[in-house]
Amino acid sequence: MTTPSEGNILVPVVMFGWPLLLIALFLMLPARRAVIMGLIVAWLFLPVAEYEFKGIPEYNKMTATSLSLFIATLLFEPNRVLAFRPKWIDLPIVVLIFAPFMSSLSNGLGAYDGMSEANAQLMRWGLPYFIGRIYFNDYESMRELAFGLFLGGLIYLPFCWFEMRMSPQLHRMVYGYHQHGFMQTIRYGGYRPMVFLQHGLMVGMWMVTATLAGIALWQSGVVKQIRGIPMWVLIAILFATAIMCRSSGAIVLLGVGLLVFASIKYMRTSLALAAIAAICVLYVAVRASGTWDGSQLTEMTRNVFGADRAQSVDTRFYNEEKLSARARQQPMFGWGGWGRSRIHNEYGKDVTITDSLWIITLGTNGALGVTAVLAVILLPPLLLARKLPAAWWTHPAVAPVACMAVIIVLWMADNLMNNMFNPVYVVMLGGIAGLRPLTQLDVGIVRVARVLPPRPFVPRRKKGRMPPPRRRVDSRA
Repeated sequence: MTTPSEGNILVPVVMFGWPLLLIALFLMLPARRAVIMGLIVAWLFLPVAEYEFKGIPEYNKMTATSLSLFIATLLFEPNRVLAFRPKWIDLPIVVLIFAPFMSSLSNGLGAYDGMSEANAQLMRWGLPYFIGRIYFNDYESMRELAFGLFLGGLIYLPFCWFEMRMSPQLHRMVYGYHQHGFMQTIRYGGYRPMVFLQHGLMVGMWMVTATLAGIALWQSGVVKQIRGIPMWVLIAILFATAIMCRSSGAIVLLGVGLLVFASIKYMRTSLALAAIAAICVLYVAVRASGTWDGSQLTEMTRNVFGADRAQSVDTRFYNEEKLSARARQQPMFGWGGWGRSRIHNEYGKDVTITDSLWIITLGTNGALGVTAVLAVILLPPLLLARKLPAAWWTHPAVAPVACMAVIIVLWMADNLMNNMFNPVYVVMLGGIAGLRPLTQLDVGIVRVARVLPPRPFVPRRKKGRMPPPRRRVDSRA
């Protein structure tokens, strides 16, 4: 077993005591709320640490988050597991889980290695997706999850402010060591907070997620105030903090998310969301095939964010060129694990840097793995438009779901440059994938909550289609 080279006694206490704390949450709270609290609190506050045991997958922050939730579900909510029925939309996640197994077999690494890698993929992707499928498959539960995202951002505010002023020190102060290189926290004349996450980029994306969730809840009228504080005040604070996190990519994605929200609200179309998804697929295709070197994007970054950010982007592109060329030698299933997809010099030293999710997946699991990742992340948000026309996406019963669909697509866009995995997004994916069509009951739930005056509900006229909400006409006009 290996433990973090540095750290205090609190690290193993928290990591191995978390499952017991989660069981206590299930005893005190309704199961769904226990899942939301356990999911967000674990990811935001557990240490960035990893323990390796012989014969079983490593135990780290991600494993503790997803595996503990699954075990607690088996103990307290076994009927949810037994009632689960797979759908065709679950096929991509199955392919993604078993893609490493195919990679290991095709590279002669053996079935044991393949099953071990598939098991790790199950912990990383499969369990969070399954949790989302069984707990968040209706509109009320998705609304609670969106509110949990917003509260998660509010909870992180004081920690972000502290590290913006004092530098990223909380992980060291609490757990005894820095979770990442300190030099990467210095940006634009200040500090980029990391708090208890792996990197400042992850914190920036999390605060953007919370901001967008808050805007959707406020604009749709689902939540107007919290403890007497108007929502617009809290959202303004979150928005400013997201900017002050000094993550250029997250700031750009925040702006893009607001534009998508505006197109949905005023143009009643989800074409902007589909366009971003198409750009993600096109980007991976042209970069993986080596047909585009990305020089234009580097120059654009230099003009907007300066030479330092442009150099960072150029470094990414340079390494991606080398790694994609290596991946094309094993195009279908990739090179498998053990660093075989990377480039080494004559002394056996790794001379490449991998930043993005897609290039890592392409190298290890080939075209099969990359296609599965794109399908898992992008299919549920895109198919939401088939279940619900965009004209309904601003309705209070649907707005939290639509917001999470936008967040998921933005996360995929972030993964074009980074590899900031977050199981919370995968839980959201599972929820969107298993969401049932809107019914009279869903709209009635919103009315009972008295968050908005009653609206007339118009039943669907065609199978799989729902007309836009009716507009009230002033008889005095």
